Amino acid sequence: MCIEYMQLNKVTCNNKYPLPHINDLFHQLQGAKAFSKIDLRSGYHQLKIRASDIPKTAFRIRYGHCKFLVKSFELTNAPTSFMHLMNNVFQPYLDSFVIAFIYDILVYSHSWEDHEKHLRIVLKTLTEKKL
Repeated sequence: MCIEYMQLNKVTCNNKYPLPHINDLFHQLQGAKAFSKIDLRSGYHQLKIRASDIPKTAFRIRYGHCKFLVKSFELTNAPTSFMHLMNNVFQPYLDSFVIAFIYDILVYSHSWEDHEKHLRIVLKTLTEKKL
């Protein structure tokens, strides 16, 4: 479902959390031989909306009114909020064997043996954080 939140986004204070520039991330991959990309399918829907902000997401369908309890991708701060979450979750592994870019996770390693270990760490972390 796609809802137009243009008016709400106009009055929302922008989250200035920096998104990485993709070109800045490429130097981390130097010498890596193994890669795995993980795409979190529920992405923004894993971020709860503050209770006081839920009414702001209300919309009407033919069966009545609905509102989001979790972030919708149309909300202006969804990408930066999720990027902040991913950086917090993977902070110990960033710049070592993980690149997080919004809801995409790249695991990279210099050997297949290391890659298996790294993937286990990342998948365990995702499971523990219920992502």
